[in-house]
Amino acid sequence: MAGFRSLARQVRDPRGDLALRRYSLRKCLERFAPYGHRATWDHLCARHGIEPEDRAPDPARLVGALKELEQARAVWLAYESGFAERRRREKRDGLRRPASFDDWHRRTWGGNGIARCENPGIHPSAPLAEVLGRLISALGSEPGTACPVCAENGIAWRQELEQEPWSGPVCSGCGIVVPQHVLTPGALAKARRIRLRDLASAA
Repeated sequence: MAGFRSLARQVRDPRGDLALRRYSLRKCLERFAPYGHRATWDHLCARHGIEPEDRAPDPARLVGALKELEQARAVWLAYESGFAERRRREKRDGLRRPASFDDWHRRTWGGNGIARCENPGIHPSAPLAEVLGRLISALGSEPGTACPVCAENGIAWRQELEQEPWSGPVCSGCGIVVPQHVLTPGALAKARRIRLRDLASAA
C-alpha cells in the first residue's frame, strides 16, 4: 500500500495520466484527511477550483491542493511528535495510562478527522494548516466558550454523529465537531440546552 509521500509524488508527476494524478490525490486523503475524507475533498476542490467529479482537472490546481494538504500534514506531524514526547515523559514518571484529555488524540490517530465535519458540505474556509494550528493551540490553552476554529458561539449538541464520538458539540459556523475539552463546562451545558430546545421545537 502506497504511503502519503509516494502518492504525493504521483500527484506531482508531470508525465502521469491526469486521471491517475487525481486518483492519487484522493488516495492521499485515506492517509490524512483533517475534516474526514469527503469534507476534506470538498474543501480542497472549493479552494483550488477543481470540479469534484472532473476526472482530468488542471494539474496546477491538483498540485495546489496537494501543497495545502502537505502544509496541514506538517502541522499535524509536529503536533504528533510533541505528543509522543509528552507521553514518553509521562511514562517515565509512572503515568502509564493516557488521561481522558487524550481520548481526542486516540480518535484522530493518523490525522483523520482531526477537525471532523459532520456534514461534508460544511467546513472551515481557511487553509487547512491555519485551521489545525488554531485547534492545536486551543488544545494547549484554557477552555473557552467559542469554537476554536472560527470563534463562533453557535455551538449545539448533536446526537448520532457518524463516527466516534457518537455525540458532541458541533459548531454551526464552520461545521466541525468541537473537542469537548476545549470548551468550558458552561459552554458545554449551553450546547446541550440548544440541543434540548431544538428537540422541543421539533415536537
